[in-house]
Amino acid sequence: MKKNVIVFGLIAGIIVSVLMVFSISRCYNDPSLEHSMLIGYASMVLAFSFIFVGIKNYRDKYNDGLITFGKALKIGLLISLIASTIYVIVWLIDFYVFIPDFMDRYVAQALKEAKESGASATELANKAKELASGKEMYKNPVMVILFTYMEILPVGILISCVAALILKRKPDTPIVAKTI
Repeated sequence: MKKNVIVFGLIAGIIVSVLMVFSISRCYNDPSLEHSMLIGYASMVLAFSFIFVGIKNYRDKYNDGLITFGKALKIGLLISLIASTIYVIVWLIDFYVFIPDFMDRYVAQALKEAKESGASATELANKAKELASGKEMYKNPVMVILFTYMEILPVGILISCVAALILKRKPDTPIVAKTI
């Protein structure tokens, strides 16, 4: 199980990280790109499709075509954790080395979009306060790590649950008649 989890976790982590770097670089150079969040989550779902592949591979090749929901969920969660950790590490490197002014640009773009959508002065002030608070929290590397895990890990957990439900397969249990 260990090798299976590591292989598929690494594959999913590399895919989601490469797509994240590509997406961030595009949005960083053109912040007006719409649907960037949708693209980000779609790339997570694409990468996490390897959870399904990893569970199925383990079930069919190493476990005689059988797997319980719990075992499948465990495999999916471990693959998610490996992929998410790679994603977090790549984001930390990208953020601190290549785009240290990301939060400044993010705040400016978010305020610009709020203003263009017709937000009132009060709404803009509240949005600015909220963004300033987030920007301040982002100065702490531990918070950056936690926020980044909160961005990706729930997607992996959800896909792990769905894959475990779909792929679970128990051996046929014979019906035993009870004598009275």
